[in-house]
Amino acid sequence: MLDDFLIRAALAGIGLSLATGPLGSFVVWRRMAYFGDATAHAAILGVTLAFATGLPLYLGTILVALAMAATVAGLASRGHAMDAALGVLAHSALAGGLVAASLQPRLRTDLSAFLFGDILAVTRGDLVWVWGGALVVLALILWRWRRLLTATLNEDLAQSAGIDPRRERLVLVVALALVVAVAIKIVGALLIAALLVVPAAAARSLSRTPEAMAAVATVISVLSVVAGLALSLYADTPAGPSIVLAAALVFAVGLPLARRG
Repeated sequence: MLDDFLIRAALAGIGLSLATGPLGSFVVWRRMAYFGDATAHAAILGVTLAFATGLPLYLGTILVALAMAATVAGLASRGHAMDAALGVLAHSALAGGLVAASLQPRLRTDLSAFLFGDILAVTRGDLVWVWGGALVVLALILWRWRRLLTATLNEDLAQSAGIDPRRERLVLVVALALVVAVAIKIVGALLIAALLVVPAAAARSLSRTPEAMAAVATVISVLSVVAGLALSLYADTPAGPSIVLAAALVFAVGLPLARRG
């Protein structure tokens, strides 16, 4: 029989995969991987502020992730060079969070869990947040799917169809911030972007339609969670990196299959 903590870890990873599969597809299509990194790094600052102010962890993380997402979206709409802007914001937020954490002795020893994740320590309360947040993000993406897809494929076409690309970009930004907030305790800030990008990238080489890619990315993410937890159990490896490594293996295996197709 599996221990309760392994069942909770699997449930948390599966719940998260419901959101990261379709959302990660948009991240790959829009080349927003670095944006995911910036939002994830900002979440560390949110964790620190939550500890300092007594706010619930997820609330503090969501607020800072949303602030980072809104800042980046604002810079993008004004035509700023996003590579440099994202680099400055991501590293500044991460450095600020680490410096602030160093001033709080109670947080110092726990911060590595938020950097690298600790899916094996997920509680039942965490499961409520993870599944609740993931289902909200999934519902948001399904609701806006056609609009998001049109705005992603061609902004001029979207505008001619009465779709505001900036609004759809904001929807993705909010969804990404929510996913980062609920995922930070599971896979950690340094691995969130990988969990978004790697399954979606693997799915792209195995799919022929956007809908298929989103579905395949979700399946790959779920399988990666199960395989990563199994590797962690039997080889005593860190669970979060093991999950991402499993997804990367699927990506590597799928490359020659894509070339043949």
